[in-house]
Amino acid sequence: MKKSISFLLTAALTVTAFTGCSSNAGSSSSASSAQNSSAPASSSATAAGSVKTGVAVISSVAKSTAVKDGKGVAEGDSTIVAVTVDGSGKIVKCVIDAVQSKINFSDQGKILDKTDAAVKSKDELGADYGLGKVSKIKKDWNEQAQAFADYVKGKTVEEIKGIAVDSEGHATGPELTSSVTISIGDFVDAIEQAVANAQDLGAKANDKLGLGIVTSLSSSADATADQEGKAEASSQISAVTFGSDGKITSCVNDAVQPTVSFDVSGKITTDLSKEVESKDALKESYGMKKASKIGKEWYQQAASFAQYVKGKTVDEVKGIKVNESGEPTDQELTASVTFGVSDFIANIEEASKNAK
Repeated sequence: MKKSISFLLTAALTVTAFTGCSSNAGSSSSASSAQNSSAPASSSATAAGSVKTGVAVISSVAKSTAVKDGKGVAEGDSTIVAVTVDGSGKIVKCVIDAVQSKINFSDQGKILDKTDAAVKSKDELGADYGLGKVSKIKKDWNEQAQAFADYVKGKTVEEIKGIAVDSEGHATGPELTSSVTISIGDFVDAIEQAVANAQDLGAKANDKLGLGIVTSLSSSADATADQEGKAEASSQISAVTFGSDGKITSCVNDAVQPTVSFDVSGKITTDLSKEVESKDALKESYGMKKASKIGKEWYQQAASFAQYVKGKTVDEVKGIKVNESGEPTDQELTASVTFGVSDFIANIEEASKNAK
């Protein structure tokens, strides 16, 4: 669910949109809110076999560092969780991923890294992330995240919150220590938020669940005398469920933009402790409605696109017509979606490949 990068400098460890690798200390928490008003409302009791679909994003820029010896680092860490939940509140399916971005900037306010390459998530990186080489259990990040996702199936949020951990968020119970040694603090928080966000959008218990993430650094820019520079990792996120016939049964879209600003001397001007919220969580505060020609906010348009693809196959979604900016041209869509949807289309295809 993602793309390649040269962000981290260390090709193996470059990922953007964020989430700490084995420690979540000092990270701000931000959850994507339930996918919005345009989506079907949750019923008080799900129908037999029906499950709710939810997503959450926890992001932080707290690990960014000021300029030292001519170089500073803007780091964005995001943990992304997708779940399906049954009527009793138990997790049916769970997918966990993360994006970690590190962008170097100079004491003259210049971006020092290439920003034209896509960024791979930790799951995409697999063994290239490099944790397996130093892990005492010889398992890489993606393997440990999968082990934890498998462990929480059939459990409620309260049961998951009751997992014993040490002061740094590492599980201490023998049932987990053999397969998960990274900190699970953000995993637990994101699962709790994803369950709280979950809605009855049409998924069934036996449907496969996949997660797609596209991350770009292309909006990063140097500082000038008139404008601050910024190191930005922008991630588009889609959680998608698929029926046995390959058709989409539910879809939730979100996005997050962890950004660190700096002046021409390289001094960081962003409050690194401030919460990084996703676009769905921001709702009207994101501010797209004021500039939108259809008068709709980002989260409303994202939900409209999610509803539009429901019932379609991946090939049908890939066939959606867009212009050179990635904006839809199908008349059915233009009345409700005016932003670029190319990343969401790519996410849906990726989610279908990764769906379990």
